[in-house]
Amino acid sequence: MEKIKLSFSRRRILSVGKGLLAAYGITAVLLMLLALLLLKFQLPWGAVTAGVMVTYLLSCFLGGFLLGKGIGKNKFLWGLALGAAYFILLMILSGIAVPGSFGGAGRLFATLLLCCAGGMAGGMLA
Repeated sequence: MEKIKLSFSRRRILSVGKGLLAAYGITAVLLMLLALLLLKFQLPWGAVTAGVMVTYLLSCFLGGFLLGKGIGKNKFLWGLALGAAYFILLMILSGIAVPGSFGGAGRLFATLLLCCAGGMAGGMLA
């Protein structure tokens, strides 16, 4: 019985890891595409900000979707957890890369909501 619990727990951890890895992989690709568009078309700052927010939303959606496929039960809650984990890791990495670049409490809260909503929506549709 103990081995079955451990195996199920290990599967959950692997599913969360795969979901986060997929989310950050998509983030990297989309941000590189956004940088290319910025370079070629001199996009206004508002378009860049919107592009970054859409990137977070789509990345968390895909991560939540993949996590939901791997978990199979309470998918929306696991998707929500993935979005929160994505946000926390994003804040840690952003704080290391460019200290003090968070942009205020309102922007942080909006990013948290986007990440959690995207992950939860992906989990629900899995």
